[in-house]
Amino acid sequence: MHLLDWIVLSASLLFIVLYGVWKGRGSTNLTGYFLANRSLRWYTVLLSIMATQASAITFLSAPGQAYVDGMRFVQFYFGLPIGMVILSITAIPIYHKLKVHTAYEYLERRFDLKTRTLASLLFLAGRGLAAGLTIYAPAIIFSNLLGWDIHLTNILVGGLVIIYTAIGGTKAVNWTHFYQMVIIMFGMAAAFVMIIVSLPGDVTFIEATHLAGKLGRLNAIDFNFDWNSKYNVWSGILGGMFLQLSYFGTDQSQVQRYLTGSSVTESRMGLLMNGMVKIPMQFFILYIGAMVFVFYLFETPPIFFNSAEVKNVQESRLHQGQFRILESRYKQAIEQRKLRARQMVLAMRSEDPTNIAAARKHLDAAHRQAERIRQDAIGVLKKNNPDVNPQDTNYIFLSYVTKTLPIGLVGLIIAAIVAASMSSTAGELNALASTTIVDIYQRMIRKDGTDGHYVNVSKLATVAWGIYAIILAEYASRLGSLIEAVNVLGSLTYGPILGIFMVGFFLKKIGSNATFFGAFLAQLVVVYCFFYTDIAFLWYNPIGCLGVMFFAFILSIFFKFEPVKEV
Repeated sequence: MHLLDWIVLSASLLFIVLYGVWKGRGSTNLTGYFLANRSLRWYTVLLSIMATQASAITFLSAPGQAYVDGMRFVQFYFGLPIGMVILSITAIPIYHKLKVHTAYEYLERRFDLKTRTLASLLFLAGRGLAAGLTIYAPAIIFSNLLGWDIHLTNILVGGLVIIYTAIGGTKAVNWTHFYQMVIIMFGMAAAFVMIIVSLPGDVTFIEATHLAGKLGRLNAIDFNFDWNSKYNVWSGILGGMFLQLSYFGTDQSQVQRYLTGSSVTESRMGLLMNGMVKIPMQFFILYIGAMVFVFYLFETPPIFFNSAEVKNVQESRLHQGQFRILESRYKQAIEQRKLRARQMVLAMRSEDPTNIAAARKHLDAAHRQAERIRQDAIGVLKKNNPDVNPQDTNYIFLSYVTKTLPIGLVGLIIAAIVAASMSSTAGELNALASTTIVDIYQRMIRKDGTDGHYVNVSKLATVAWGIYAIILAEYASRLGSLIEAVNVLGSLTYGPILGIFMVGFFLKKIGSNATFFGAFLAQLVVVYCFFYTDIAFLWYNPIGCLGVMFFAFILSIFFKFEPVKEV
């Protein structure tokens, strides 16, 4: 990167850390440290919700996901607006009425301590893993750009977040989220404009969009019902709704964001606006990836986007010759694809269906030929390094940014991606600490501590979870597309957690023991589906949720004399 890029990047990150420390100063009790004294307006709540959800994984991996697989991932969010409406009616009034610090406090009041503890531990297990992924995503950037060891970059990125999150608590997290989202959206908008400007002068924006569609990169809607299909309308609306209900209704990293609202109305507005804004935002990010794909129809893309692995094989005495031959063949195939892409544009201008069909057939064939050579090259990479990840999805957008965008803008976009990581990781560490202290430490280990003691222990818990996340980040490179990996991990526990809350909200005659053991059985069913079936991960959420409700109902017959609490 150029010196100007480093100045932009460093200034952005330094501002975020210092601003977070400054805004978060002065918290003397748990309500102030974890909930900002329940004083925030809806727009701050909204930006904090979005910033926690939209990590660097969203802005780094999602464009690459669209480049490789098209835009069908956007269907993942189709259940979000429905989920936001349901939670605004049910969960938010209950949480505000009870003045809880965490969502899991409600479960003890409705059931008992063991049910509260089970849900807390499921959250800590799932969200702790996800925190590692959000740290790893920007570490890719620094290790790729500077050649730094990935372990050191994980420590650098994680350490910056730990500093202001531990010192300032939720107040620091929420206020830094505001400026992080400004940087993020401005950076992504600038990247989109530059992609359009970088297209050949004789190819219009509309023609580029049609090209993306002809090659399957605008496949945003799929009405075919298939249990094994990861993304279609039905899995998005049904499976996605259950996932979003669990994430926003029972995952402390999100619940904590809207518990900071000054009233039920402010929390509701933040949550409902998130349901309206998130799908267009995700569509836009995926569309950027589709346009990067079109850009590389007229330019020569790397044969493999992870440049560090390419450099390793190029320096290998054993495999460099074979790899160079494949690189030469790949460039020839790409030249043929460029020619076919231009012919496709001319055919579309003719508006002759026969010409269009023939041109598309030739373009598809040229694209498949280039991909076959690329796969052969990846095979050589694996021979050179058996541990290499054959998926380079997470590097595609990064490679485009660093190799094609002008000086200054590179630093801004990388700052946006790193800011996204910091915002999401900060929210996660803050939530992990609050659950650890409020639901475990304060409830079961030390019940009579002072406010100052609990705040200090909360800061230590934040640091401890940050270190844990950094350690997990060391293994994240083995998980393929990060944006898929983080949602798969969440889906393993979200369904059963949501099921516990659904029983609490709606099945008023079912008590704690039936719910506890029902959740345990449902979790086993989800784990079985993950390891032994091909069911797409979005379906784990309704399976887990409905499983808890089903097993709890059956078990309630055997626990029929169990007392039931009213909340």
